[in-house]
Amino acid sequence: MLSALIHPQLNDCRRLFLRNYEVMINIGVYEFEKKGEQRLLINVDLYIPLALSSPTHDQLDEVVDYDFIRDTIAKRMARGHVQLQETLCDDIVRAMLEHPSVRAARVSTMKPDVYPDCEGVGVEVFKIKEAA
Repeated sequence: MLSALIHPQLNDCRRLFLRNYEVMINIGVYEFEKKGEQRLLINVDLYIPLALSSPTHDQLDEVVDYDFIRDTIAKRMARGHVQLQETLCDDIVRAMLEHPSVRAARVSTMKPDVYPDCEGVGVEVFKIKEAA
């Protein structure tokens, strides 16, 4: 897949990412899925303008902290059962875009244990923040 950094609105951005964040979550539409948690892999890319993410003093408060990504996912998961990966991705990407420094976000989820003959099934969404 080509990087979203080739998008003209993102050519002045850096990409911050979280890869294959493994969580146990109550997700699914079938009755057996509603009775327990499933393993889910979450990937997040945040696109942040260089002007807002280039530290001059090598300090954490000058950039977007990775904890923001993990904490945002944890807050969504704490809301309880979600039926569709599409819903979860949409909720997470929307929450990522609420950060004032984030211009765009890509979120994907994958259930790796659904079928024995493939790596997994999943969903991905990419959104650019509306210009104010």
